[in-house]
Amino acid sequence: MPALPAHANLDQLRHQAKDLWHAAGRGESEARAALLALSTRPTLATAQLAVARGYGFAGWARLKVEVERREILSRGDADRLTAFLAAHPGSATELMDHWRDQPKGATPLGYVAMLRYDTTGRAWRDVPGTAAMARALLAAGAPVDGRPEDRETPLITAASYGDAEVAAVLIAAGADLDATAAPDAGGVPGGTALRHAAVFGMTAVVDLLAGAGARIDNLTDAAAVGAVTGWLQPDTPVQDRVRALVMAADHQRLAVIDQLLDAGTPIDATDTRWGRQALRLAAMNGRVASVRHLIARGADPDHRDPVAHRTALDWCRRNPGAGPESAQVEAILGPVTTGAGPERPAG
Repeated sequence: MPALPAHANLDQLRHQAKDLWHAAGRGESEARAALLALSTRPTLATAQLAVARGYGFAGWARLKVEVERREILSRGDADRLTAFLAAHPGSATELMDHWRDQPKGATPLGYVAMLRYDTTGRAWRDVPGTAAMARALLAAGAPVDGRPEDRETPLITAASYGDAEVAAVLIAAGADLDATAAPDAGGVPGGTALRHAAVFGMTAVVDLLAGAGARIDNLTDAAAVGAVTGWLQPDTPVQDRVRALVMAADHQRLAVIDQLLDAGTPIDATDTRWGRQALRLAAMNGRVASVRHLIARGADPDHRDPVAHRTALDWCRRNPGAGPESAQVEAILGPVTTGAGPERPAG
């Protein structure tokens, strides 16, 4: 069964139904069979019903409601959402299903929490209105911690996608700060919201969760938060220290970087669990302060990852999505990286 494209709209779907109806009228066998399976005297309404059922909906009216709901949520229109929820009770909780970019479905609150990432363009963006929409959904009955069968809570989703405003709304509504994702969830299986925000480099959400009292489970979490005292011990395994160093670099916790290095953590080592290394990750994500600090502390700019054999500068150049900070990182690494060209490679 086909799924709706991410940017489906009613005009497109109406044209699709008209095309099906006209094709049946011309005697095209496939179109005619599709409509005759629903009515002995096919009309445009029959074609609309066929289109709706083809996408997995009971009827045209239900398809219209779902497309309108997604359009409202995607545009961040909180006022329109409030009116829509009043007209369609249950829409705050019913799963958003039959969408190509959400093959497992999404709750409306979970969808709002992930809007910062454009699934079709594969790019990060700022979407105004997500906090107001989260409030509207909660007021209309959306459960703050999601459904029991969900693989992660809305707060974990907001943490993963870096929407601190939605996270703040959920926290204020009583979200469980220490709920964990399912063992088979994507992202960080079994991880808390804090762990997700830490792993995905969402520092604003890390700070928000830590300030709200989220549980810190280990040295890695503590490094992301920026406070490792009491967690860093003389017998802490080297890989735990390396993982913490990577986390501190990604969240620009310079004092923690110093604590870890002063405790003997190897500055150029790779975290064997995630395959990440402090300077490379900081460069790729545009963490200017961390890159400058790591270089000053002796990080090797010519160190290459074992898989793609790229330097930190190479990774910086391959991730222009880090924004203007990428140019600043390149200005730091370019002069100290052996064989560095003056320009970013095409593509």
